[in-house]
Amino acid sequence: MNNKIGNILRELKPYVVIVIAVVLIRSFLVTPGLVNGPSMEKTLYDKDVVVVNKIALAFGINRFDIVVIEYDNDTLIKRVVGLPGETVEYKNNHLYIGDKEIIPEKSFDPTDDFTLTAKEDEYIVLGDNRSISKDSRIIGPIKKEQIKGKVGIVLYPFKRFGLIK
Repeated sequence: MNNKIGNILRELKPYVVIVIAVVLIRSFLVTPGLVNGPSMEKTLYDKDVVVVNKIALAFGINRFDIVVIEYDNDTLIKRVVGLPGETVEYKNNHLYIGDKEIIPEKSFDPTDDFTLTAKEDEYIVLGDNRSISKDSRIIGPIKKEQIKGKVGIVLYPFKRFGLIK
């Protein structure tokens, strides 16, 4: 009887290791995410499945990174525009950090004029589809602990599979 139980446990061991590995990877490294709504169009689209890279946060959050945010029992995907301690201003659809104009590599939908200042542990985030996005212009700067990962890869639909440009 003991030999039979031992054989069963030996056979189950690889499956237990796989389950533990998957749980650890999803909890601490990467997990799939689902884009909900059009606020990131023309970069990400409603129902896109993306990879949320949690470990990338250890290497810092940079301007124009796309991040996943937990806000008010909701998950949002937005683009980082302002870093901790910065004042972000849009005037005549031009981005200014402090008094310096920043010209992004990518063009975005028109943005109404606004000014926001992030505290030392906060980020200013915007959706790419600015006219409909629920972002820092509405909810204010985001605290660092609200950022759950970076988005850099589209998994589905397969015709758009790959790194986000």
